[in-house]
Order: sequence, then structure tokens, then C-alpha cells
Amino acid sequence: MQRQPDAKSWFDPFLLEPGIEAVERPQEFERLWRGFMTARVMLGLVLLLMQSVVYGLGSERDITLVLFCAAYCVVALGVRFKAGVRPLSKTFDVRWIIIIGVDILAVAALQVTHGGSVNYTPLFALPILMVSVLGSLLLSTACAAAVTLMLLFYAAWVSAQIPADAAAHFLQAALTGAGCFAIAFLASQIATRLTNEEQRAQRNQLAVRLQQQVNELVIQSLTDGILVLDRRCTVRAANPAARQMLGAKSALGVDSFSLAALSGWKGLVDLIELSFTENRDRQGDVIIHHAGQGPLRVRVHTQLTATSGENGQNLCVMFLQDQHEMEARMRTEKLASMGRMSAAVAHEIRNPLAAIVQANALLEEDIANPRHKQLTQMVQQNAARLEKIVEEVLEVSRVQRRDRAKAANLLVLNDAVARICGDWQEQNKPEQLLRFDLTGEDLKVRFESEHLRRILVNLLDNAQRYCGFQAGAIEVSTGISMSGQSFMRVWNGGVPMDQSVQRHLFEPFFSSESRSSGLGLYICRELCEEQGASIAYGRSPRTLADAVIDGNEFVICFQPERRVNEHRENP
Repeated sequence: MQRQPDAKSWFDPFLLEPGIEAVERPQEFERLWRGFMTARVMLGLVLLLMQSVVYGLGSERDITLVLFCAAYCVVALGVRFKAGVRPLSKTFDVRWIIIIGVDILAVAALQVTHGGSVNYTPLFALPILMVSVLGSLLLSTACAAAVTLMLLFYAAWVSAQIPADAAAHFLQAALTGAGCFAIAFLASQIATRLTNEEQRAQRNQLAVRLQQQVNELVIQSLTDGILVLDRRCTVRAANPAARQMLGAKSALGVDSFSLAALSGWKGLVDLIELSFTENRDRQGDVIIHHAGQGPLRVRVHTQLTATSGENGQNLCVMFLQDQHEMEARMRTEKLASMGRMSAAVAHEIRNPLAAIVQANALLEEDIANPRHKQLTQMVQQNAARLEKIVEEVLEVSRVQRRDRAKAANLLVLNDAVARICGDWQEQNKPEQLLRFDLTGEDLKVRFESEHLRRILVNLLDNAQRYCGFQAGAIEVSTGISMSGQSFMRVWNGGVPMDQSVQRHLFEPFFSSESRSSGLGLYICRELCEEQGASIAYGRSPRTLADAVIDGNEFVICFQPERRVNEHRENP
């Protein structure tokens, strides 16, 4: 988890939209703008106060300077609270005259009026610095040039009155002008550098935010559990898969919780403590005990993060892998690879299997010994089971080769469901086990009758296998959804399926039982998709024996008639 300092992120900030470089500095620029405008107001108030004091003491009896400073203060206040916050343009426009031109003219007027008694030239630094930060380098250089020319004209005017000090006046004007150019250039360079740094920080911040969102989405969708813990075994963060594996609903209701809270998590706690003690990554198999459920075997891998700062503490990132899920995935991959040659093998098995069944039937006719008869019945049962597996394997190849463009016949759903369920009841004899909830409307769907029989019989066989023999434990219902789509539901009151089983429920050659081929639900899905329908699994409550219980439910949604017609018109 420790990232090298020079490692480059896969989500580079410069891969973002090009327009991000043109994003203005809304917060920092506004703060600088308000600061400069406030400084102008403060300067106006200081000048007004100073001139008022001078006028009050009687040193100067001319009230013109007091009114001039008051007017400047009013203009500065108006710009501070009324003008919009935006950069100065690159040309001398009205906005430049109101802000920068007023300051330069005001300082120049004060300098000319007071003559040599008070030197106001240092105040030229404020408009130059302001235009350098808020404007462009060209504008700040032009402002410095204008101030320098004004100072030179002022030196020439003073020299005409006092010829003896002409050199000193011109030298002072030249030095002040050079300082103005230096301020303009340096301030503009610093402002440009800060602007570039701020834009780069904005790009990096946006990239980090986007990468964090992507990482959160990826971690949320992972099937492996991820925990982030500290030395006290307090969980700082956990993705949904980890919370599902831990299975402590009381602790999972909060953002952080302690693994030491439940004894069933002791194996995880021991592995974390060992990782921190040895200061290295650890790996091992841990059994998590859930209250009221069987143990969960997980493969655990820990990694320690790098310590940050003197007082910083490293964290432990724990990766959890459900062993049952891993084994099921490996088994699915192995069986799927074997399934490619299963069709050919099934063809070769059918003929010997038929001979075995026929020979066993002939043998059973000539046997009178009950013990021998029991053996022939055992052969018959296993041969029938083997014949069903062979038929399922062959059905997979038939489904894959079937012409899907062929239009299905119009089927009266309620009649077909009642007929198929009646045949299934006669064959399996569960008279009290099955109940119906068929809609009163005459539902018509385009679906092959034989395909519907195969799907419904398969779902009923599965329901009978898991729900027990309680009366009404299996319910078959039909209806129309709010969107006008016809559906059929097969519900049973069995226990919920394991999460690892649900994820592979409709995959070929996957089954939670060793005696099943794992092809039944896969064939159901293929047959539904061939007819434009869909099949899904979920948990749904029903009332059974005056009690509301949750059960397993398979829902088949048939293709609407309008879509079928469109498909036929546009093959």
C-alpha cells in the first residue's frame, strides 16, 4: 500500500479536460481584490484625516485638499462595495481609469499641491502594485511608465522654479521611476507564479476528488472484503463485502467499530496484532463464527501502510476472500471447461444407458427375491438420474443451436400454468404442497408451450427440494405489473441462499449440491432469453400457516406483445 514518492498516478491531472486550465481563481482573486480595495479606502481615510488635522490646526487655510481627499475616499468606498470582482483588462478602459487612474492622479495632485513640504511619491507604489497583481504585465509596465513620466515632468517644473537643484530633482524622479518598474515587474511575476500554482493545485484537487470517487465505486463493487484498521483493532472503513462477511448487524450500523467486540472475530484480531507486532504483512486462513449461522472460512491478507510524521501511526489494510466463493468459482471454471466436451460424451452415453435400462427392466421381470428386486430398483433410479443429466447436457447444445428468430406461438398463460402444475402434481403427488394465485385476467404471452413446461417443472422441482413438505409451501402466481408486463412467480418457503450461490445461480455447471449437474437454472435462463423474457431471483414474504415468512422467489417477466410485434416487423 505504500506508494513511492516518484510514482505517477494512473489518473494524471493533465488528462482532465483542457478547460480546467482556464478556471479563474474565485476565492483567492476575490480576497486580493477586496484587500486592495480596502487598502484604497484606508488610504483615503488617512489622507482625509491628515488634511482635516492640518486644516484644523491652521497650517493651511485652503479647504480644497480636504474636499479632494473626501472625494477620493467616496470613490474608493464606491468601488469597494459596488464594483464587481474581476481582473483588469489588458487595455486602458473605463474600469482602469476609475481604479488605477484615479489613484495616480490623486497622488500626483497631492504632490503638486504640497510642493516640497510633503513627499507623496511612495504612494505611487499602491496603484502599481495593484495593477501588477490584478492586471497584466503590459498594463503594470504602462502604469510604471506613466508614473515615471509624471515624475520627470514634475522634476522639470520644480527645476524651472529652482534651477540650482535641477540635477537632484531629476535624479530623484529617475530613481523613483526605476523603483516603480521594479515593483511592477516583480509583483507581476510573483502574481503569475502564484496563479499557475493555484491552477495546478485546482487540477490536482479535482484529480484527487475524481480518483477518490472512482476508488470508492471500485471498492464498493468488489466481491472481496476490505477493512482498514488501526492498532486498537478499530475498523476505520469497510466495504459492503467485508460487512457482509463479518455479519454483525449491530456493529455494522455505525461507521467505525471494534473487531474485539465479538468473540467470533478473534481470528482476525490475532492476525492484525501479529502484523503490527512483526511490522510486516501477514496471510492466513481464518474462520469467522456468526451467531445463529455456520462458520465462514476466509482467506485473509494484511498490508501495513507507511507511517506519516513523528507521531503518525500506520494502519492495517485487510483483504478478505470467501473460501467458499473461491472454491465455487474454481469449480465453475473447471466444470465449464469440461462442459465443452460434455455434449459429445452425452451422445455416447445415451445408447449404453438405454441398453442398461432395458436390461434392468427385463431382469426385474424374472426376479422374485425382494432383496434382488431392491437392487434392480436402485439401478433403475440411478439410471433415470443419469438419463436426466444426459438430457440436460444435450439440452444445452440444443438451446445454443436453436433458431432464435423463429416467432413463438400465442399462449394463454393461466391455462398453461394450471395444466403444467396439474401434471406435475400427479407425477409428484404433493396435493397439499402446491397452491395457486392466478390473475383473473386472460393473459396471453408469446412463449413456446414446451419451453414453459420445462422451465416451470424445473422451478417446481427446485422448490420442492428446498421448502420441505408443509402445506402451501410452494406458490405459483401470475399477474400484470404496473408497466403492463405479464409475469409468473414461483415462490417457496425455503431458507435463503448463500450469497456466493446467488452470484452464480444461473451459470452453467454450478450447483450447491454434489448430486446436481447445475444446468437446470442455466437452461431456464437460456429458454427465457430465447423468447425475449427474463428470469430473476429474490426474497419475498408470503403468509403461510397464519404467519408471514420470507421465501425464495423466481420471477419470469414475459416480453410485451408490442415488443414482439416490433421484433417480427424488424427481424
